[in-house]
Amino acid sequence: MMGLRLLRDRSGSSAAEFGLVLPLLLILLLGMIDAGRFIWEYNRAEKATQAGARVAVVTQIIPQGVADFKYVGQTVGGTAYIQGDPLQPSALGEIKCEQSGGSLGCSCESGFCPTLGTANTGGFDAVVTRMKAMDPRVSANSVVVEYRGSGVGYAGDPGGMDIAPLVTVTLKGMSFRPLVLFNAVAFPLPPFRTTLTAEDSSGSVSN
Repeated sequence: MMGLRLLRDRSGSSAAEFGLVLPLLLILLLGMIDAGRFIWEYNRAEKATQAGARVAVVTQIIPQGVADFKYVGQTVGGTAYIQGDPLQPSALGEIKCEQSGGSLGCSCESGFCPTLGTANTGGFDAVVTRMKAMDPRVSANSVVVEYRGSGVGYAGDPGGMDIAPLVTVTLKGMSFRPLVLFNAVAFPLPPFRTTLTAEDSSGSVSN
């Protein structure tokens, strides 16, 4: 009789059912939280890149040789420039500036590049500092600043550097760790890029 009563006893069925459903509920809950976190972190990285590009176009240019180079009397891409000539996009090739092994360097990737000189660490640090204010996960090693010809500027500009290059700031190496996987797995995010045309490239702050 005792065994029969135990077989018919359903007083613990709710607890057993709850135990079966609980893991699925937790996965659903954490998944919803992760979806929000992913959107937040993705947007934060994107905004940090946009802020970094803004700083890069109004503060000191990193490859100082580009700022100092004068096109008057130079023949670049088959064009001989004289005072007042508008600069063609081919007037400047692709230049990449990034930090590697704790040191900042700029290299000419393609096309015509003047002697780049010493990389301006102050300009690069200003970009990274502004980006870190938007997203603390940003590090100097994850930021790349690139310059290339834009077709803006003219030879012999008396007010500053001749060329106003296109400036691209890239944020790379970012990742997302979902809570639903207990932060054990990091999923890489695609590189974030923003391109703007250089403005005065001589200030120390940006708006």
